Amino acid sequence: MSGYGRYLTLGVFAAAMGVLEAIVVVYLRQLYYPAGFSFPTVLIPPEMLSVELVREAVTLVMLACVGALAGRTRLERLGCFLFAFGVWDLLYYAGLKYFLGWPPSLLTWDVLFLIPVTWLAPVLAPVICALTMVLFSLCVAAPAGQGREARITPVQWGLLVSGAFLVFCTFVQDYAGLIIRNGFLPDFFRLANDERFLRLASAYVPARYNWPLFTLGELLVLAAIFLSAKGLWRGRAG
Repeated sequence: MSGYGRYLTLGVFAAAMGVLEAIVVVYLRQLYYPAGFSFPTVLIPPEMLSVELVREAVTLVMLACVGALAGRTRLERLGCFLFAFGVWDLLYYAGLKYFLGWPPSLLTWDVLFLIPVTWLAPVLAPVICALTMVLFSLCVAAPAGQGREARITPVQWGLLVSGAFLVFCTFVQDYAGLIIRNGFLPDFFRLANDERFLRLASAYVPARYNWPLFTLGELLVLAAIFLSAKGLWRGRAG
């Protein structure tokens, strides 16, 4: 199968997985948010929270495995994983919009992830990240489609990692601050079973997202992608 054929198959799998994820969340919201999801969140029992953590972890494992199977080199495997993750995330939100009419706006706040702490952001932020992942993966796939191997320089890696880290910080800064300010850090690995923390967390309502830091992180990642694509086109011209 050609490089683009592999990406097409991977995209179909990730899209189906994203819709399936949306269906699971439809059931969860029917149980915990019959009137519609909003902040403050419902206090979920610790045992159910543990189940949700496992569900998120195995979802990542599934995406990583198909990425590893689809790619031939380490960089291609990373690209395939990010492609699958991006398509999965985009179709997840498309599925929620279709089934629930949610979110009403791209600026609506959402709980994105729970590992290692709760990630919070307006929906627009993960959508931008998902599109960026797809763009990066296509830059990695382009050389493979020409029988060449994609390469990323140390400078480009530095930009990618730095930018991704800044974006990650914007997602977790709310709950990280909640943990640190209230003295929960020493018990970090037991927070899923700490009823006091769960009550405090469920009452939290996000108010302001760090768009400047997110934008800086995105620009660093996009700069790395641009430099990588520029090198690719120079290679083609040569």
